[in-house]
Amino acid sequence: MLDSITYIHWLIVGLVLLGLELAGATMGYLLCLGLSALVVGLVKWIVPSLSWELQLISFAVFALFTTWLWWRYRKQIYREDNKTNLLNRRMDQLVGKTTRLEEAVDVGSCRIKLGDTYWSAKASTAIAAGSRVKVVDVDGHILTIEPVDAD
Repeated sequence: MLDSITYIHWLIVGLVLLGLELAGATMGYLLCLGLSALVVGLVKWIVPSLSWELQLISFAVFALFTTWLWWRYRKQIYREDNKTNLLNRRMDQLVGKTTRLEEAVDVGSCRIKLGDTYWSAKASTAIAAGSRVKVVDVDGHILTIEPVDAD
């Protein structure tokens, strides 16, 4: 039965897998399998005497290789997206926010209220109470603040 596998079978399997990829949300993994099946179909068309064992081994090798390539591509895209995505990085979301100081701040560490939360902060200059300050950087869990110039 396996001896009767032709290139048409591989092309059908490849197209079915590509169709399932379009219909579902598999993140590209059926795309890899579908392309691998199409490549094996092409190889079987070029080399009609290819045994069924070599066809299956070829499919497995192509599938592993294309899946590895897809994984590396997605990993790179994920890293690039995370550089600009501030979701679940609340401290980084605070950079650029301004608030009015409730207490005077000496050089060094202090606490500021930003929104409804008190945050540990540090300032490089003394800042009077009631002054507007801006968060300019985050170092771990400590905000770096600077006074905002009153124009």
